[in-house]
Amino acid sequence: MFEELKNKKILFITTKNLDYLRNTQEIRQLKEKTDFLSVIGSKDKSYPKRLLKVYWKLLRTSCQKYDWIFVGFAPQLIVPFFNWKFRKNKLYIDFFISMYDTLAFDRKKVKPESFLGRMLAWIDRKTLKAADAVIADTKAHAEYFSEEFGADPRKIQVMYLEADKSIYYPHKVEKPEEAKGKFTVLYFGSILPLQGVDIVLEAANHLKKIEDICFYIIGPIGEKMKKPLDPNIHYIQWLSQEKLSDYIAFSDLCLAGHFNKNINKARRTIPGKAYIYHAMEKPMILGDNPANHELYSEKDPGISFVEMGSGEKLADKILEHMTVWSKNNGR
Repeated sequence: MFEELKNKKILFITTKNLDYLRNTQEIRQLKEKTDFLSVIGSKDKSYPKRLLKVYWKLLRTSCQKYDWIFVGFAPQLIVPFFNWKFRKNKLYIDFFISMYDTLAFDRKKVKPESFLGRMLAWIDRKTLKAADAVIADTKAHAEYFSEEFGADPRKIQVMYLEADKSIYYPHKVEKPEEAKGKFTVLYFGSILPLQGVDIVLEAANHLKKIEDICFYIIGPIGEKMKKPLDPNIHYIQWLSQEKLSDYIAFSDLCLAGHFNKNINKARRTIPGKAYIYHAMEKPMILGDNPANHELYSEKDPGISFVEMGSGEKLADKILEHMTVWSKNNGR
């Protein structure tokens, strides 16, 4: 990866917070290729403030002293407005998401055929066309960017995410009292629509009366969602990464997803939590889709796939794992 950047002078630009996993991964890999790396970014928690700070720094920066400009997360917020500064540079972008796809189909904030929807698609196309090299997070996404936005497939490379192994690594943690002696199932997420947390809740509802099972569902689940209530199901709004790592460590099975079958993006992306579970060597259930099959196989220990969109099928798959766990624990 990034062989064409070896020993080149590189300016890395990102509007996402600098400690974001994708940013730290790219900055680390770029530092391995060159001693001439400058970074424009911000640690501000507010996205608008962060964006303004990045714009201001970029306006004051002479780009001509760099061989390559590398724009990280959301290059659509940089490239169309600053391409005039990059005309004498080679341009590398991380096209991690399509704004059109995310806002029109994933979040459903705009209608695809509306003026704003068509504008977002135009920005995606313009950004991809301007780039000399493009990174996508999966092969499935790379194919979509080529088919939908006309991106040149010869320019696209795939770079999968990596878990932060300084936090997420195999270790032993004693289970809390309510989970001791029980098959412990964990799910965490930011509760975005494509993740399909409703399917997780449906599966938990199917299994809640089984005495020897315990669920931990971690994330900001809103009041509008139907949360099954039972002593065997525990909801946690938020955990630090270090604490989350401990909860994963004592769990017997982790739910990765994505489980939403109605959002196509869910089939083209590998959930970030999958990389974390894999780094911690935990058994996990993945949505049965092309992106997940790029990296994971049921031939791998502890890996299984489930039909997306069915809480009942997910519950059945959880029971399969529980049966193996019971045999291994002499139950």
